[in-house]
Amino acid sequence: MVNVANIITVSRVFLALITLTLLFFQEDSFRWIAFFLTIFVIWADGLDGYFARKLNQTSKLGAVLDIAGDRAVEMAYWIVFSTLGWIPVFVPLVYLIRGTFVDAIRSLASEQGYTAFGTSTMMQSPLGKFLVTSNFSRFTYAVVKALAFCAVIAAQIKSDFQVPLHNSADVLVYTSVFFCLVRGLPVLVESPFLFKDKEKP
Repeated sequence: MVNVANIITVSRVFLALITLTLLFFQEDSFRWIAFFLTIFVIWADGLDGYFARKLNQTSKLGAVLDIAGDRAVEMAYWIVFSTLGWIPVFVPLVYLIRGTFVDAIRSLASEQGYTAFGTSTMMQSPLGKFLVTSNFSRFTYAVVKALAFCAVIAAQIKSDFQVPLHNSADVLVYTSVFFCLVRGLPVLVESPFLFKDKEKP
C-alpha cells in the first residue's frame, strides 16, 4: 500500500527546492510565485502527519522522514537566503550546528526508548519540557520561522513597504535564531544521563 504521508513529506522537500530556485531570478514575478509557494510549503508541513493519522499509516520511517524533511526545508531556506546575501551567514551556521548536535543526542535517546516529544520525552525538568516539548513553544517557534521565511522574500520584492519589510524580516530572523538556541540548549544540558553506563545485572 502506498504511504501517502511519506510521499507528501518527500514532495514537500522537492517543492521547497523548486521554490528556492525561483529566488535566483530577479524579476518580481518569480519572487511573488516563490512567496506564495513558500506559504504552501509551510502549510503542507502538517499534511503528512494528518494523513498518517487519518489513513493509519504512522510508522517509524514516517516519523524519521518528517523530522528529516523539516530539517531539509529549514536549512535549504536559510542557506539560499544567505547565498543571496539576504541574511548573515551565521544564521544557517547556527541552525546547522545546533541541529547536528541536537539530532545526534535525540538519536541516542531514541535508542534508549526516549522520544523528542510526547510522554516518553528525554526532557527531565519542567523548564526543559516547556521550552522543548510544549505545544506553545513548538507552535510559537514554527510561526516565527514561517513569518521569517515569508518576510525575507517579501522584503526583496519592489514595493512602498520594502524598508519596513526589511526591518521586520531582520527582527523575525534574529528572533528565530534566538528560539533555535533557547530550544536546543535544554537538550544538550539535560543529556548527560543518556551517556551513563547502565549497571550490568
